[in-house]
Amino acid sequence: MAYRTDDVFSFSAFDPSKFTEGFREFAEKGAAQSRDAYAKMKTAAEEAAKTVESTVQTAQAGSVELGLKAIDALRTNADQSLSHMEALLGVRSVSELIELQTSFFRRQAETTVEQAKAMQDITRKIAEDVAKPGKEAAEKAMASFKVS
Repeated sequence: MAYRTDDVFSFSAFDPSKFTEGFREFAEKGAAQSRDAYAKMKTAAEEAAKTVESTVQTAQAGSVELGLKAIDALRTNADQSLSHMEALLGVRSVSELIELQTSFFRRQAETTVEQAKAMQDITRKIAEDVAKPGKEAAEKAMASFKVS
């Protein structure tokens, strides 16, 4: 029983050209997939940056609007208080003082309620406006996941 050493060590079935072709195809396919993934990631990052920029701009504009409304409320309250102080200087009786104070407190309460409603409306609008770009981006992202 003699062993044939030429069969054990022979690589006649191994063709290096086929191996390199397969490796080249694999590498090209991987590179193409990497380019596609990079392009998608780049697009997503650009869209996210636009969304953040839009959100920040909306929040900034909203905070300015809210600040102006607060300044207007402070101005109104100060004007009412000064007018009330002037009216108090002309009081001639205790009953007139009580009537003046009662009407001032009633007007002040009504004004405060109106101002609170206005601030609440502005705050709600700002919150909706700030959330809108993020909501749209999330919906778009979810739609792209459903398609894929």
